[in-house]
This record gives sequence, structure tokens and C-alpha cells, in this order.
Amino acid sequence: MTFTELWSTHPNDLGFLDEQHLRDRFVVRDLFRPGELSFAYAHDDRLLIGGVRVQGEEVPLEAPDALRAEHFLERRELGVVCLDGSVEVTADDESFSMGGHDVLYLPMGTRRVAFRGDGTLYLVSAPAHRAGTAALAARDHVEALHLGSAEQANERTIRKYIHADGIAANQLVLGITTLAAGSVWNTMPSHLHARRTEIYLYDGLGDNVLVHLMGEPGATRHLMLHDRDAVVSPPWSIHTGVATGAYSFVWAMAGENVDYSDVEAVEPKDLR
Repeated sequence: MTFTELWSTHPNDLGFLDEQHLRDRFVVRDLFRPGELSFAYAHDDRLLIGGVRVQGEEVPLEAPDALRAEHFLERRELGVVCLDGSVEVTADDESFSMGGHDVLYLPMGTRRVAFRGDGTLYLVSAPAHRAGTAALAARDHVEALHLGSAEQANERTIRKYIHADGIAANQLVLGITTLAAGSVWNTMPSHLHARRTEIYLYDGLGDNVLVHLMGEPGATRHLMLHDRDAVVSPPWSIHTGVATGAYSFVWAMAGENVDYSDVEAVEPKDLR
């Protein structure tokens, strides 16, 4: 198991960070190793992300030492995203079969979790205060919003899985956005939500490269990201990006509320 900590950063510090320190603070790479769980812990809203490439042998979900917990979901809830392949997830006495872009929610109090099959899993976890109900949401059976246009190169489909009107959670909100062929901009116009931290995992880029913008609207910075890189957006930061080809990204949030529309829009002309 590998484990990385990402400490909180004040927005005034951003201008003093060089490229490498910017990546060290906000970017997570190499999450998906064969048969081995990898984790990164963002101290902003205590979000924990992880990943594994399951290849036949069972991979148990064990609590990293840093959680100081008997089992992973002792005080947490979990979203499991199947990025590709076919994976069976065992959670206590239940089993769930997952395919590409299916999402499984596991509540606080689930004691034993294990993965088997052949596929890639992305994990997102947030602190929880009450137990809920395990639920599986299939890609083709969740709410889908169609936004943007080909003319603005941001035609996209937003699928919401864990949210106030979908799978109920404590504070976790999670979905997947997929851009149409020929579209390259995500989350444009950009926005802020000071009551939640958000993490993007970019997927399906292949050999394309993506420019991710972050920072305060009047003092943005950029990061060059590649396939299956994840990036943390603190509550004070915008988050938007443009790539050299279409892609998908998993967005996950945690914080004070689960209201998907609780955002502060930023006009493109106000970005600097």
C-alpha cells in the first residue's frame, strides 16, 4: 500500500510555488497499480482518494495507518468508481458486480470490503457521522445532464451518482462528466464553491495532454496533466481545464453541504 498526504495551502502562497511544488501540493499520479491499493489524503475537508488495478486475485480494502481506524469505513463513507473492466465488490454479506462507469456507495460501518475481477477502480472517501445504505448505480440508469455546445467546444454529459437526489450520502457528492468528440473544455464557465473541496480525476485522455487551471480567479495557475492524473481543488480555487482531445473526468466533493448547485460562477472575462 502507498499513502501520500496533501496538506492545506493558503491561496496567498500559490504565487510562490514553482511548478514542481505546485504539483506536489495538488496533483496525484500513479494511483492505479496492479494488485496494490494506493491512497492520497487531502487535508482540505479530509477527502481520501485511492485506486487499484484488480487482476484476478482478491484485493482487500484495509485502513491505512494514518486513519487510526480498525477498518476503513469505521468513521467514513466510500464511493467506488469502476473506470474499466468488470469487478466484483464484496461488502460484508453483499456482493456487487460493476462495469465501466458504474458507481457503488458503501456506508460508514461496513466492516469488510474486497475487490476481485479484472478492472480499474477509483475510490473516494469522506468522513461520515451516520450509517447509510449500500447502493449501486449503473451508468445508463442515473440522471444525465447534457450541457454546452460544439461551437464552444464544451459539449458534455454530466452523470450524477452520489448526490441529494440520487444515492444519499453524508457529505460525499460524486459524478462523471464525459465530453463529446470535438469538445475539449470542461467546467467552463468556471466556478467556486467555498463550502466544498473538489477533486477531479481525468480519464480517457490517452496520449492527449490537458491544461488544468486552478487558483483564485484573478491569479490563476496552470498544471499540465495526463491520463488518470487527479488534482485537488481547495474551496478557494477555480477548477477548469482544456485538452487536446475529448475525455471524461470523475468529480468528487465533500464539505459543508451536498447541494450540487451551490456554486459561485466566474465569468471567463474575469479570469487572469
